[in-house]
Amino acid sequence: MKTYSKTPGNEELQNIYCPICNSGKEKHSLLYKYDAFSFKKCRMCSLVMQNPQPVFKDISSRYDKEYFDYEIKNENAFFSLMLMALSDIGFDSLDFSGLPKKILDIGCATGKFLYEFKNKEWDVAGIEICKEAAEYGNSYRNVSIYNCTLEKALFPEKSFSVVHASHLIEHLNNPVSFLKEVYRILHDKGFFIIVTPNIDSFQNFVFKSGWRSAIADHLFLYSLRTLEKICNNNGFVLVKKGTWGGIPAGKAPVVIKKIFDSLAKKTGCGDVMVALFRKK
Repeated sequence: MKTYSKTPGNEELQNIYCPICNSGKEKHSLLYKYDAFSFKKCRMCSLVMQNPQPVFKDISSRYDKEYFDYEIKNENAFFSLMLMALSDIGFDSLDFSGLPKKILDIGCATGKFLYEFKNKEWDVAGIEICKEAAEYGNSYRNVSIYNCTLEKALFPEKSFSVVHASHLIEHLNNPVSFLKEVYRILHDKGFFIIVTPNIDSFQNFVFKSGWRSAIADHLFLYSLRTLEKICNNNGFVLVKKGTWGGIPAGKAPVVIKKIFDSLAKKTGCGDVMVALFRKK
């Protein structure tokens, strides 16, 4: 499956400090360079990021009707992967004692994931900056989706027992602000689920700058170590982790792909990772 990404246009760029160790650009070494953007690696903590990177106004404009069409076309495949991620962290066996059945899905696209939980009698809410996707989910699936950023939704403190963010954190200009807001709206001992590309993957090792997740729309690329570090810094403790994806579909015979997919899952070098955190 091709990863969605817009070719950068004439966008305003800003230099940033590393959101983990607060180092400046002088501590960031070139990793991958492309025509319109590049990825740097922090020599202090190993986080990979675009620096400079487009400002939020320009980033958010990329999630338009074209993005909505991509989400509609692939929503069933994406939904299946979300369910697999939940299975990998043992979601159904988690202890929700004393917690309300309230879940927030951030970057919820068309709301298919929310609709599944609504049918299981959860109170659901979503965040989606693509206007067309939010309107579709609200009208077609009758779920509550806010067309804004998490920070602008202004949910009350401790509103949710579960916050889910699949393929979202790598798109954010300010992951620290995001994590602080997740912490604020999550119940004590609530669960936070992140799914994101894994830069420590076998695929990145092989394809390097041609890795399918090294794209313009991804402002940060995390390893499990850097993801755990930034979450620890902002009040979360890792409970469980997993990865999947050894060889992209079509790059090897099915039998070979199955072998590499199994190895990637067992060794933690899969192309995508899921991490279950709990509020400290």
